[in-house]
Amino acid sequence: MAVFISFALFAVLMAAISIYGYRRYARPGRVYEQLGGQATIPNPVIDRLSEDEPGLLVSVLQQIGEKVPLSPQDATFTRRELMSAGYRNESALPILYGIKIILCVVLVVLALIFRSDITANPILRIVLVIAAGFLGYFGPTFYLGHLVDKRREELRLSLPDALDLMVISVEAGLGLDQAIQYVARELQITHPELSEELSLLNLEIRAGNRRADALRNLADRTGESEIRKLVAILIQTDKFGTSMAESLRTHSDFMRVRRRQEAEERAGKVGVKLVFPIFFFILPSMLLVAAGPGLLQVFKNLFPMMRSFQG
Repeated sequence: MAVFISFALFAVLMAAISIYGYRRYARPGRVYEQLGGQATIPNPVIDRLSEDEPGLLVSVLQQIGEKVPLSPQDATFTRRELMSAGYRNESALPILYGIKIILCVVLVVLALIFRSDITANPILRIVLVIAAGFLGYFGPTFYLGHLVDKRREELRLSLPDALDLMVISVEAGLGLDQAIQYVARELQITHPELSEELSLLNLEIRAGNRRADALRNLADRTGESEIRKLVAILIQTDKFGTSMAESLRTHSDFMRVRRRQEAEERAGKVGVKLVFPIFFFILPSMLLVAAGPGLLQVFKNLFPMMRSFQG
């Protein structure tokens, strides 16, 4: 009887939660979808660059990072890396150095606390503290480099789709500026990184910069070699007055051929890369399975025979 009452109460509770969720979230969501959602189109660049009220932790990191002395060369290089990773806010540089200082101090303190539990060698204890400090200070830099490489890879992989849309737009009669704006709007969901860069390029052109200068800024911001080639093609095509659609189509075909060649090159290297895993992991297990029973039978019959000969 107690079990039946428990199941009944559980069923009533689940039914109440389901009814409340349907009336509170599911049904308004369906009505919202039928209405078509918001009429405005969000701009990822404006949303990314808008300065919201920072939290307490971000404010503390920023204040600590502003106290770090930096040379102009290091600040310029780090800011360029942050821009390549997609962080264009003015507070990104001090926040990065604040993270480096805080992480360095935390890891050094932890190494001082737990070094006696890790090793008894006094030299290794000193090395452990120094290594913790280096890891805390230079770890965010290595992670930033990883983010830069990942974003550049995403930009490179999204370029052929953007070029196809740009070719269609130019052939349909749009100018280059309008085509860039259209491609940036259409790629917001599938390729948000490239959409953000093209939107920023369009904003620079609308702000009064020359198209060539805005394109060069795009190449410098991203640091991707394929985007640099595309920028060079666009500048030369615009300068000499040749067919923009034909140049973009040729470059798109070249990029697809090059991607296929890179895939074939990686496939050709697979055989060489599999030698060591096969030799160290697969071959011993195969030998154990194939020759193991035979060796057991040999040992089983050979040892008694050897003992009989000795006797």
